[in-house]
Amino acid sequence: MQEISKGANVSLTALSEDAGAVVVSLGWTSATGAGDADVSVLLLDENGKIRSENDFYFYNNPAAADGSVQLLGKTPTSNGDEDRISVDLTAVPQDVTRIVVAASQYGGARFGDLDDLRMTVADRSGEPLVGYSIEDAGVETAFIFGELYRRGEDWKFRAVGQGYETGLAGLATDFGIDVDEDADEPPASAAAPGGSAEPTPATATADVVAAVAVAVVPEEGAAPVAVAVAAAEVVEAVGTAVPAQTRGRSPRTTKKKVTLPKVAKKSLAENDSWRTARLFPVPSLKSDKEREVRATSVLLSVMAQVPELGRRLTAGFGAPAGRMQTFTEVPLPHGDTPKRPDGVIRVERAGKLWTALVETKTHGNPLKDEQVQQYMDIAARRGYEAVITLSNDVALDGSPVVDVKIDGRRKHKVSLWHLSWAEVAHQAQMLIRHEGVGNAAHAWLLQELLEYLQHENSGCHGFQNMGPAWVPVRKGIEDETISPDDVRAVDVVESWERLIRQVCLRLGGELGQKALPVQRTRRDSDPRARRVAAASALCADGRLTAELRVDGTSSVIAVTADLRTGKVRTSVDIPAPEGSYPLATAKRLLRVLAEAPADLHVQSLVEGENGPRGTLERLRPEPGDLLPKDGSAPTGFRLSLIKGMGNTRGNAESGFIRGVDDAVDRFYQGVVAHLAAVEARGGRRG
Repeated sequence: MQEISKGANVSLTALSEDAGAVVVSLGWTSATGAGDADVSVLLLDENGKIRSENDFYFYNNPAAADGSVQLLGKTPTSNGDEDRISVDLTAVPQDVTRIVVAASQYGGARFGDLDDLRMTVADRSGEPLVGYSIEDAGVETAFIFGELYRRGEDWKFRAVGQGYETGLAGLATDFGIDVDEDADEPPASAAAPGGSAEPTPATATADVVAAVAVAVVPEEGAAPVAVAVAAAEVVEAVGTAVPAQTRGRSPRTTKKKVTLPKVAKKSLAENDSWRTARLFPVPSLKSDKEREVRATSVLLSVMAQVPELGRRLTAGFGAPAGRMQTFTEVPLPHGDTPKRPDGVIRVERAGKLWTALVETKTHGNPLKDEQVQQYMDIAARRGYEAVITLSNDVALDGSPVVDVKIDGRRKHKVSLWHLSWAEVAHQAQMLIRHEGVGNAAHAWLLQELLEYLQHENSGCHGFQNMGPAWVPVRKGIEDETISPDDVRAVDVVESWERLIRQVCLRLGGELGQKALPVQRTRRDSDPRARRVAAASALCADGRLTAELRVDGTSSVIAVTADLRTGKVRTSVDIPAPEGSYPLATAKRLLRVLAEAPADLHVQSLVEGENGPRGTLERLRPEPGDLLPKDGSAPTGFRLSLIKGMGNTRGNAESGFIRGVDDAVDRFYQGVVAHLAAVEARGGRRG
C-alpha cells in the first residue's frame, strides 16, 4: 500500500488493474472509547457543487439508486471505529467530476479529541492501494478526509485534510447544500421541560411532509396514483416523528433499508408435514430443461423487480445504472434456424440500450462451447454488449469456463462473463440479511428467490463436483503411484480453487462480511504457472492447501486437505502478546477459547518451530503443558480442528465438498468468531 501526505495525489489505475470499484475506509481511535463521527459523501459537478440534494449521502441517506455510492457502516476496531464506503466508479454519472469523503462530529466534540485519523482506499478485491493519515486535527468539527476525482478516463485520489470549525453545516454550504440553520434549535413551544429538544408531534409531522416533498420526485409522465403511493411509502418508512439525530441535515429523512430476520417467525402449521406456500415452487421439476427454464425466469424476473439485485449482478459486467427489463426464450435469427438464448437483459440509460444474452445451466450440467460461441456471434452481429453464462461452476482467473473465439476483425466487441449460482445466492443473502433493500416487498421477493435457489430440486446449488480427475488423482496419491507431472492434478487444483471461492461466498453471506481467498503470489503472476506448481506439490505430499480471510478480522484461516490421511485441517496462527509472562499468556488464551470445541488442537510456536500441543479438553486443567520444557517463551499459538473430509467427489452428505465447507464453517463459528469478538472489544487474544 502506498502512503501519501496531505495535498498529494495518486492515480488509482496506476496502483491496480481492478480499480473500477473501490472501498474507502475512514478510521479513528479514542482513548476513552467514546469518540465517534458520522461519515458523509458528496458528488460534485465541474463547478464544485452538488447537482441536487440527492448527491449528498449520509447515515440517513446511505445509498445511491444507481449503486455508485453505498455507506457500508461502521466496523469496530480495538479502541475505535472504521467506517467503510463502497464506490462503484464505473457507475458514477459522467457529469460528476469529484467525490468528496468527509466526516463530522456533534455535541461539542472536536476531531482533535480523536487519534489515528486515517483514510485508506482499497480495490474491488479488498487489496489496500493508498493510505493517508491526518496528524494536525484540532478544534474542527467537520473534516474532508480526501476526494476521488476524474482526470480524463482515469480516477485519482487526493489527500485533502481540510477541517471546518462550523461543522457539517459549514462544509455542506461550501458545496451548495441548503442547511436549515434553526433545525438544531427547536421553537420554545417544542422544548420539553428542562430544556430538552424533543420535537412535538406537530413539528415532527411537518418535518415528515417536508421529507416527502424532497424524497418523492415524480418521473415525467408518472401517474398521480404512483406519486401518492411513493409518498405513502416514505411516510410509512419514517413514521410520524423525525428522529432528533437528523441534526438539521437536508434531506432530513429517507426510506429505511429493509432486512429480514434470520430466524423465521413461529409457524402456525399443525405439524411438520405442512409446507409453506412458495412463490417459486420446485417439487414438480423433473428434467434438466425444466430446471433451466424455471431458474432463468425466476432469477431474471426478480432482477427486474428488485433494482438492488439487478444492479449488483450486472454492474461488474459493464451494464449502466438504469431501467432494467428482462426476457426469456427470445428467438434470434442465426442462419437457417433461429436460436433461443435462455434469457435477455436490457438496461436503458439516457436513451441508450445495453443488452446481454444469457445462457443458463443447472444441476451441474456443463456449458457447451459451441452454443456459447453461437450467442457470441449473434450478439456481435446485432450490436449487443455481452453474453453472460450462468451455471453451478465458479470462474477462476486465467481459466475460462468455456472456450470461444473472438473475431478480431469485427469492430463491435462482445464481452463474455460468467456468473455462478453461488454468487447469486450470496448477493441475495447479503441484501436481505445484512445490507437491506428499498421496501418489504423487495425483501420478501429476495427471500423467495433464496428459498428457491437452496431447494434440492432447483439445481442451482453452486459448485458441486470435483470433476473426472478427482478419483484417479486421489487413488494415485493413496497408492503412491501418481506421476509428479500428471496433468490431471492441475484439474484437481482448479477444482480446489473453485471450491474455496465458493466456501468464501457462503461464509461471507452468512456473516455479512467479505470473505476472500488469500494469494501469497504476486498479483501479476501467471495463474496457470501457479496451478502447475500447486499440482506438483499435490503429487509430492498429497495435500491441497488454501488460505482465506474474513473482512473485519485479522486472522488468516488455513485449510489443508490431506488426501493420504483423508483429513481436513482448518487452523489459524495467533501471535503471543509482547511483554507478558508465558504461563499468564497460556491461561488467557484458554479463557478466550472457553466456548470453543473440546477437540480443538492448541500448539505453541517457538521461533517459528512447533512446540508442545494438546486438545483443549486436556489443556484446560493444565495450561502449563503448552509451555516448552526448556523455558522458551512462545512467539504464538496455532489453533486447529481436524475432521474427515468425505470420500466422494460430489456434494453429498459424505462428499468432499460438503466436508470442506462444514469444516470451515465449524472452525469459524467455534474458534475464529470468539477471537474476533475479543479483538472487537479491545481485548488481547494471547
